[in-house]
Amino acid sequence: MSHDCHLMKGYKNSLHPVELTQSGLACTAAIPEMSVSTCQLKERYNQQGFLSAVPVLDNTELREARQAFNHLEREFGEEYTQYSLHNVHLQYPWVMGLAKHPHILQVVQSILGSDVILLDSRFICKYPTTPTPHPTATQAGNDAITLTSEEEVRSSEKDKQSETGLPFVAWHQDMRYWGIAGGPVLSVWLALDDSLAENGALKVIPGSHCSGMLPHQLASRPGNMLSVNQEIPEELVQTDSALLCPLLAGQMSIHDGFLVHASDPNTSQKRRCGFVIRYVPTCAYPIQDPDRPRRFHATVMASGSDQFSHFSTLL
Repeated sequence: MSHDCHLMKGYKNSLHPVELTQSGLACTAAIPEMSVSTCQLKERYNQQGFLSAVPVLDNTELREARQAFNHLEREFGEEYTQYSLHNVHLQYPWVMGLAKHPHILQVVQSILGSDVILLDSRFICKYPTTPTPHPTATQAGNDAITLTSEEEVRSSEKDKQSETGLPFVAWHQDMRYWGIAGGPVLSVWLALDDSLAENGALKVIPGSHCSGMLPHQLASRPGNMLSVNQEIPEELVQTDSALLCPLLAGQMSIHDGFLVHASDPNTSQKRRCGFVIRYVPTCAYPIQDPDRPRRFHATVMASGSDQFSHFSTLL
């Protein structure tokens, strides 16, 4: 093994998402408990454009993060915390601690290199249609996810869901909104709640990051959580290849900025809350693109050093 490869312990049932089929959901074979090198992670990531079910938070860290978020929820209200807690890593030390968590950065650095910029962050929550007390988080880390018969009826509920206007995320690519060149954008979804089929877990099209930028159009279906309400036209999305990426609270998924991905509405009684963090290598730089006008006012050095100084707001 190369001296640049490091062993990462505890990847039991990791890196294997769940395949969406016409008849429901079919679990792929879970891998046995093993050590995975950072080189293997990078190879998988470059091949498929994402990794899933990567353990990050231990039980204590998860409990403290959930308590802190629940405090913000009580302070600001669910309508606000659904999507408006943007770049609060600059405001709350516990959020910065999540964004710079060593387990996250170890994986991010294996893909982007040692010099990494924290570009942007946001909490995203899909709340139950009927509010109920938030469930206790499942043990973080390596527990297997057991899918119930509830998921088997998802296909038959599709039409009904599309008429409800419940919050969902349409098929899209993150790079459609990010004016970045010179290097990749990597997105982390850190689950504070279990993220499963019934509460709207991430869906991806493996390998779609190799297709470059796809056309986007205004979405016609109500409820799209994307701020500019866009979607990739249905005929351009290979939905037959879609994979569901369920997460237990405390785990993360990561994906490339060009990966086509989406998520369905939360039709359960369980909240789905996650912390989304974007990272870039220091060689990346912002560009002036009227079609991608996003500005970056909250950039922070996540690791290493910056010899380029492309982002003037670095702390």
